[in-house]
Amino acid sequence: MNQQANIQRAPVSAASRFPAHPVTGLAGTSFKHQHLPTILADGPQRGFFEVHAENYMGAGGPPHDALTRIRRDHPVSLHGVCMSIGGPQPLDKAHLGRFKALVDRYEPALVSEHLAWSTHVTSYYNDLLPLPYTQPTLARVAEHIEEVQEAIGRPILLENPSTYVLFTQSTMSETDFLRELVRRTGCGLLLDVNNVFVSATNHGFAALDYLADFPLAHVGEVHLAGHAEQTDDEGDLLLIDSHDGPVADAVWKLFDIVIAQRGPVPTLVEWDSDIPEWPVLKAEATAAQAILDHHAQSIIPGNAYAAR
Repeated sequence: MNQQANIQRAPVSAASRFPAHPVTGLAGTSFKHQHLPTILADGPQRGFFEVHAENYMGAGGPPHDALTRIRRDHPVSLHGVCMSIGGPQPLDKAHLGRFKALVDRYEPALVSEHLAWSTHVTSYYNDLLPLPYTQPTLARVAEHIEEVQEAIGRPILLENPSTYVLFTQSTMSETDFLRELVRRTGCGLLLDVNNVFVSATNHGFAALDYLADFPLAHVGEVHLAGHAEQTDDEGDLLLIDSHDGPVADAVWKLFDIVIAQRGPVPTLVEWDSDIPEWPVLKAEATAAQAILDHHAQSIIPGNAYAAR
């Protein structure tokens, strides 16, 4: 199998304003507007940029101007944070319509959302909340994923959550839940390695055991991020998926193991608060790219984990 033939490209219509850029095997970063002048001064980067969809749901203005300039020279990953795919109520049709408009407008290489919920009736929470892994939940989440995919005309990637509580009523593991969602809906997966490490530490299970059971063949993107250490009410270590610092050494090690098995898939370094200067964030992406490149060289024809 020729690896070059498997390079993903952003889907581009005949009337597109944007070129198609390769994304497979590349490392990227969150796009922050304060970095735009430096990024443009550096010229086209080897990599891609990810944006949160909800930051671009207005009709125009500076946000769209900045994203348009980035999209001309780079692939873009569109990451939703407020769809509430795991919520008990129907999806917000207006929000889904705005999401579709962004997909149509920017033709991102990757589109993703979270296995989480964040709304209740008319209340919107600034959190990605966990859900019980049960058959009724599975049916509801699958229905929501299919609704999103039908609306935007393409599969999405679903991200594993970072969790701080577990539900006693869960009847299946998180990995089995994700595996079944892929089977029912045809969606792909976004493997957040930092989320795995955070959840494993908080709940006392082995991150390597979780990854050994994760359906890696369906992973279309990887996320890396920093986390913060706190203590809970009993004085035990509690990790928070804070996205406010560099990727931890333990997460880098897990990432290297994942890429050795899966092959070089697009990898995004998230940094969403206490945002550093561009060279610091770029250095994190460069470190991720080095791992991707190392394992790309070891891919042999016919490898089941070759990048798709």
